[in-house]
Amino acid sequence: MTPPVPSPSPDRRPPDGAPAARPGTTRGTAIQRLTFADLPQVLAIERRSYRAPWSLAMFVLEVAKPGGLCIVARSFATGVEPVATRPLVGYAIVSRYDDAFHVMNVCVEPNRRREGIARALLDHVIAAAGGDQARLTLEVRPSNVSARGLYDTLGFVSVGTRRNYYRDDGEDALIMWRTPATLEGRLDDVPGAEGATVNGSTRPARAFPGSRGPVPPDADIGAPAPPTGPAGR
Repeated sequence: MTPPVPSPSPDRRPPDGAPAARPGTTRGTAIQRLTFADLPQVLAIERRSYRAPWSLAMFVLEVAKPGGLCIVARSFATGVEPVATRPLVGYAIVSRYDDAFHVMNVCVEPNRRREGIARALLDHVIAAAGGDQARLTLEVRPSNVSARGLYDTLGFVSVGTRRNYYRDDGEDALIMWRTPATLEGRLDDVPGAEGATVNGSTRPARAFPGSRGPVPPDADIGAPAPPTGPAGR
């Protein structure tokens, strides 16, 4: 059972009269489609969060792709400003390839982490992709324990490894999938994983499908950024 989404701290609660949160959002935020007009705010959050941030061109490429799920979490800062001007507190970039969705980038404003915003973004992605019938994949660093824990609670399972995946330090990436089969403890609908088991698979990484598109940062959603600089990947 997925744990409930935590509420923001009291000093971040929306004022009286602000819209209530929909399912899949934290109180005081709403999930909306990412537009090109949002990219300056998205890029600013990205640069504050990662040592090797995506470029503007990489975001433009993903947002322009048909069939993707590119969304933002927007904060109701005062409850009276126009929706389009409310500050962004997070975003998710998800590409569609054939019948699967690739979670490319999930990021939350450093001073708004641990409020359930990343979970709300991913809940929205899963629902929009088809819920328990959807097939989603992502990569994550083995060292990113907090992100892996969130993915575990959302039903993703690790099925393989990509060696030397992250370009900033050469760390490997765990390949994770969430499919109708993995939700039942099987891998028979994961490409290249036929016959493997959910836990303890020894199938080599080359048997799993390769990444396409920009190399994603793994979601840095667990701990706030250190005071001396952006959070590492």
